Amino acid sequence: MPTRDDLLAELGLLPTWRLRAAAVAADRKVVAGPAPTASLPDAHVTGAAAIPPTSETREARIATLEWRDFAADVDACTACALARTRRKSVPGVGDVRAEWLFVGEAPGSEEDARGEPFVGQAGKLLDAMLAALGLKRGENVYIANVLKCRPPNNRAPEPREAESCRPYLDRQIALIRPRVIVALGKSAATTLLDVDATIASLRGRVHRYQGAPLIVTYHPAYLLRNLPDKAKAWEDLVLARRTLRDARAGGEGQGP
Repeated sequence: MPTRDDLLAELGLLPTWRLRAAAVAADRKVVAGPAPTASLPDAHVTGAAAIPPTSETREARIATLEWRDFAADVDACTACALARTRRKSVPGVGDVRAEWLFVGEAPGSEEDARGEPFVGQAGKLLDAMLAALGLKRGENVYIANVLKCRPPNNRAPEPREAESCRPYLDRQIALIRPRVIVALGKSAATTLLDVDATIASLRGRVHRYQGAPLIVTYHPAYLLRNLPDKAKAWEDLVLARRTLRDARAGGEGQGP
């Protein structure tokens, strides 16, 4: 709708000083352009206005991590609520060029206190299992968990927690390039293989994960409560050793 000044200008009745002021204001508007808007912060900036990274960008970033940055990145992770309840993150430990990769479910209370996987009674049994194979922790062996933080009260990992941590395990596998993976316990096995099955149905055969042969066996904590199944666990380890020998003969992996 025309203003009073517009009508006066059209009739030639607007004072000249008002005409000049209007012209200057119009020129300034053209030169200045639209009012500037505040630039958006980078995705990594914290605060209410920050743009949170998507799961795709997080996974892509984790997929480029090197060992020198890996543990610190795990420790800084807040992708799930476990970061608020754990004491220490437990990235993993061992030989980063290992042929053997052992994967458990999640850290327990002692692991949470020390930041290292399998350090309690279950860890002692795992060391004995390694010794039976002629292996030693830290020498051609790497040990990790599906979860890098302890769930409260040692409960089973929730699906979202496992999926949040999976990129870290996948990156470890890509860096290590193991010749054989041993999944310790049902939770680790079913999470890695993405199946709902009993451990009895998964034992005794060779699966694959991220291109590497995967053998399923019992978790050492379970074996402490069920001593007769130690014989079955030894059968699984023998299968893993035979699978490793076959992988060596076939040139799989990058071990020495």
